[in-house]
Amino acid sequence: MIKNEINNNNPIEDLLGSRARIKILKLLARDNELNISSIIKKTNLNHKNVLGHLMFLKSVNLVQEKNFGRIKVFRYKIENIKAKSLKTFIKIWESL
Repeated sequence: MIKNEINNNNPIEDLLGSRARIKILKLLARDNELNISSIIKKTNLNHKNVLGHLMFLKSVNLVQEKNFGRIKVFRYKIENIKAKSLKTFIKIWESL
């Protein structure tokens, strides 16, 4: 089950404690904005898991949700200092 809120005692562990969530974070950090169908297709995860992880990421202010009718688009919040730092970390880690 996916937690909806971060535990204040160890937030980084909660954020990075799921391989699926890391896949989604990497994808959004790279592509900036995607609809949920694209995220599902590119990560090979199911809809329920992707949506749960996106809601978690939204609750910690790393992702913003935009609705265009029935289409949900999720945007990486690069203006958030934590999101910006995480994106830099991902770029450095992936380039090794």
